[in-house]
Amino acid sequence: MTALTLSTAAAPGLRADAIVIGVAKGAKGPVVAPGAEAVDKAYDGRLAGVLETLGASGAEGEVTKLPAPSGFKAPLVVAVGLGAEPEKDAGYDGEALRRAAGVAARTLAGSKKAAFALPLTDPADAGAIGEGVLLGAYSFDAYKDAAKDAKAKNGKAPLGEAALLGGKPRDAAYKAAIARATAVSEELNRARDLINTPPNDLNPEAFAAIAQAAAKEHGIKIQVLDEKALVKGGYGGILGVGGGSASAPRLVKLSYTHSKAKKHLAFVGKGITYDSGGISLKPAGHNETMKCDMSGAAAVFAAVVAASRLGLEVNVTGWLALAENMPSGSAVRPGDVLRMYSGKTVEVLNTDAEGRLVLGDALWAASLEKPDAIVDVATLTGAMMLALGSRTFGIMANDDAFRSAVHEAAEEVGEPAWPMPLPEHLRKGMDSQVADIANMGERMGGGLVAGLFLREFVGEGITWAHLDIAGPAFNEGGPFGYTPKGGTGTAVRTLVRLAELTAAGDLG
Repeated sequence: MTALTLSTAAAPGLRADAIVIGVAKGAKGPVVAPGAEAVDKAYDGRLAGVLETLGASGAEGEVTKLPAPSGFKAPLVVAVGLGAEPEKDAGYDGEALRRAAGVAARTLAGSKKAAFALPLTDPADAGAIGEGVLLGAYSFDAYKDAAKDAKAKNGKAPLGEAALLGGKPRDAAYKAAIARATAVSEELNRARDLINTPPNDLNPEAFAAIAQAAAKEHGIKIQVLDEKALVKGGYGGILGVGGGSASAPRLVKLSYTHSKAKKHLAFVGKGITYDSGGISLKPAGHNETMKCDMSGAAAVFAAVVAASRLGLEVNVTGWLALAENMPSGSAVRPGDVLRMYSGKTVEVLNTDAEGRLVLGDALWAASLEKPDAIVDVATLTGAMMLALGSRTFGIMANDDAFRSAVHEAAEEVGEPAWPMPLPEHLRKGMDSQVADIANMGERMGGGLVAGLFLREFVGEGITWAHLDIAGPAFNEGGPFGYTPKGGTGTAVRTLVRLAELTAAGDLG
């Protein structure tokens, strides 16, 4: 993984393969951003004009390369767009810095070292730039021949080192910001690796084994319920979904505790390691990316490990509901009735609405521990993608204030999200003649219907939020900002931020 360092060195004298600077979109053309003063001076103050001549505008994600000025030890200057220039006396927000750093890191794949002379005025800026670098440099090449030669990304290794100019190497706050960026980014990239791993290599048992290894490494208590334990415990939702697969389901409980913790958060993740739709088979063209249907569990797993690495003063329990949804003679059928772990019965009308079944069991298991709040994360419905697109996840909750807090946390860390309602009139559509509830309701508002279903399995009096990450969990288009093609690791940073806010006493 790319190494992050803080440096007080001046750009001209730093030995590196490239110097990264920021350029903003001003009212009259491109504007060189703070941090690049030494570079601009070497161009006799004409750098903005040179960049404009080369076609640069300062638009977000734009990259312009030019030879470094005479006397610089780095041969290349990489100017990356920051978007609109902020108003006077207002700095660049963290997300703009994060995205710009991510674009630059991806552009510099194959380089050993780059100096980042982006706007950096405080530890928060350093953390944002550091995150952008580490997330933007990500590459998944475990199954490519190039990886055998320690190469990646079109035959180029990820950027080796990023020196953040303007940082203070001996300042505790700056060092803490870099340590946080490293821990969160490494765990988010671990989630991306899991999402990108082919389902023939990542079944429920394999996922549980990876969680066990990480738990041992980071001092996290873990409990894995295999199929026998699930049968004994009466986890009908998880067993029903996993019954059609040769790979048996698992329920994994990860427990991070801190001796000074005053609050307890529970995170619950949907972990369908492959979703064929079961007997209600998905149509052609909808199966190829279904390895990503465990993105919620990957996010929860990564967030719990990150909380442990950061030593947050909060107890965090992660529940990974792992199953593979396959059609076979032993698969659950439309019309079957499952008895969930809570004792409630569910009529299965569509076996492709399986995520809510495994989550129902895990939500009830989490509820029995009476946490202060539960947040579940799931690639749950195509309806949410239709509503919010491919880059924004929906937030539903049984408490308006908590929903707002989750939304604010998501926006703070740069994960686009939007609050969604839970209309009571949609609950009636899930009434069943033979069971307590059906797993399907009205087609219109399907994402909200799924949220209402999950609410049925949250313990009374427990604050709960549901994140439907179906859109942003897997990027089928080209990379942008610090987001790669493939698994994105969305929701990891939101969960970590919620844990941090709870530890600080700022969340309820």
